[in-house]
Amino acid sequence: MNFIVVDVESDGPIPGKFSIVCFGAVALNDLTKTFYGQTKPISEEYLSEALSISGFSREQHLTFNDPKEVMLDFEEWLKFDHFKPILVSDNPAFDWQFINYYFHYFLGRNPFGFSARRIGDIYAGLKRDIRNSNEWKKLRVTKHTHNPVDDARGNAEALLKFKELGLKI
Repeated sequence: MNFIVVDVESDGPIPGKFSIVCFGAVALNDLTKTFYGQTKPISEEYLSEALSISGFSREQHLTFNDPKEVMLDFEEWLKFDHFKPILVSDNPAFDWQFINYYFHYFLGRNPFGFSARRIGDIYAGLKRDIRNSNEWKKLRVTKHTHNPVDDARGNAEALLKFKELGLKI
């Protein structure tokens, strides 16, 4: 299996009405294998407080790359080991929805398919406590900076530490 840890920064809470600003991906089996994409807005709407999390201004965001080209590049990057990629995220309800929307909107397909894995749920299962879905964040090595590659790498590092709790990866 090809687990890909993904993090998305956007300028609002839902795709279509709002846009991806940038996203990062890290291969769980090789943390040096990364992807970073910046996409120009697909709508006129944005929330300045959401955009500010990414560290970019609206003016900068408007100069980013064509989303279709970025998604084509990401799709090509995902082919590096010939296995179907599985999206893993801190919050796939957010990250996956944007990636799924962009893949389908711009390419008519999503190489991740229709599901994803949530790191907090995996951890809660390992700890046998469904309420314990945030403690895992202490296992990150790379600081959570809102640079999506840093954040994906930190999440991947934590996920790899789950092996010590008995997770087979």
